[in-house]
Amino acid sequence: MLFTSPRSCIYFYSTGLTKKTETFIFFQISDVGRFRRNLLDFVPLVKTVAQVQDDLAAIQDNKKQAAHKGTKPQLIPLAGANIAFSRSGLTKIGITDNSGDVAFEGGQLKDAEGLGDKGTKIGNNFDPDWEPVFKRPIHGVILVAGDSHPSVDKKLYEIEHIFGVGTFHHSIHEVARLRGDVRPGEENGHEHFGFQDGISNPSIIGFDKNPLPGPKQVHEGVILVGRDGDQQASTRPPWAVDGSFLVFRHLFQLVPEFDSFLKNNPIVLPGLTREQGSELLGARLVGRWKSGAPIDITPLHDDKALGADPTRNNNFEFTGERDSQTRCPFAAHVRKTNPRGDLEDLTPPISIENRRIIRRGIPFGPEVTTFEHFEGQTHHGRGLLFACYQSSIDRGFQFIQKSWANAPNFPFGQKTPATPGIDPIIGQVEAGAGVRAMSGTNPNDPVAPLSLPQWVFPRGGEYFFSPSLKALKVTLASEVEE
Repeated sequence: MLFTSPRSCIYFYSTGLTKKTETFIFFQISDVGRFRRNLLDFVPLVKTVAQVQDDLAAIQDNKKQAAHKGTKPQLIPLAGANIAFSRSGLTKIGITDNSGDVAFEGGQLKDAEGLGDKGTKIGNNFDPDWEPVFKRPIHGVILVAGDSHPSVDKKLYEIEHIFGVGTFHHSIHEVARLRGDVRPGEENGHEHFGFQDGISNPSIIGFDKNPLPGPKQVHEGVILVGRDGDQQASTRPPWAVDGSFLVFRHLFQLVPEFDSFLKNNPIVLPGLTREQGSELLGARLVGRWKSGAPIDITPLHDDKALGADPTRNNNFEFTGERDSQTRCPFAAHVRKTNPRGDLEDLTPPISIENRRIIRRGIPFGPEVTTFEHFEGQTHHGRGLLFACYQSSIDRGFQFIQKSWANAPNFPFGQKTPATPGIDPIIGQVEAGAGVRAMSGTNPNDPVAPLSLPQWVFPRGGEYFFSPSLKALKVTLASEVEE
């Protein structure tokens, strides 16, 4: 899916736009006046809607020509850039109006304890187990995504030149640089645990003309600030309209340990081999098979054709088993983070529209080595550069993590003695709050809990705001002479 707004510079690239690699540059503003002038030169690098549509047309034409010749299409060199600011970054350049989002105003470091991130607490002070760079002030992030490292590196060189990076006239200081790449070969589109990612992003009313079957479309204001569906539209400051809040999380994944857990705890059912039992356990933790096929539709065996079919792989509601976990555990990752009919079909219904987010993460780090696989222990850092967009972090990402993923009793309303447990993938428990556990992993004993190690560790992040093109040009940038 591609979501572009005629008023906004927020672009959400799908694999159709050949996002094969992405670099995040986290920066501090070192010279405010110069930075605001440099920003005017940066704005043209942010593609307009027409340019994005031209890129899509070129990609489709390239594929058609290759198909006509019977050859594999070559990647078209493409790269797109964007910029987003933290609360401290906006304040640095003189934008002090309150955005209306409590989480953004406070910043993610302040929010780490509430999110459940691991750390040390002494008195009232909480020190998360984050990389030191994310404990320093970060004013903003520049994102560059494209078809290849050369395309992205060329765009990065242009950006570095604009902001004078490496010269005496620099306006920003680079704090950190992170690069993510899609996984190779058949793992393209899969995160490091091996599961197909990015299937259930919401479609937007008025933008997606032919929405795929599945969850209801959402209003544009769920993603874009100040528009229909943004519950605080009438009180947003003018500079925020048509922008979007960006959540970044640096998530490390313990893949060998995850694989070993599945291998050592297979679900035992008649007709399943031990290997199949391990695959079934993984599917029940996530709520999908690695192919992307939802277990709510195919509960005991993978269906790769279903997983690859966008007209079917997201078309389910959990409505067939309101009080049962035989098909899909209540705490399965995809059910925790998008409970669908679990809430919308209650009496009275509870809408989850304002909880929807658009996820745009990308894997980082190497593939698991033979030695790591054999030993069952991680020796090389890998995981997900998680990024998501919404018009409210309070109602979007923060709520999903705190009130759904980390909450043992969610989803509620089921007439069963089973406590759902926490999200086995991203769910976190505060120190002293008990063990990570969920029920429903075994369809023959859906009430029994299963204790779970933690395989995903946040090591930093920040809350940002990605402004519209108009705000970049009119409010944030400046034409004041030296």
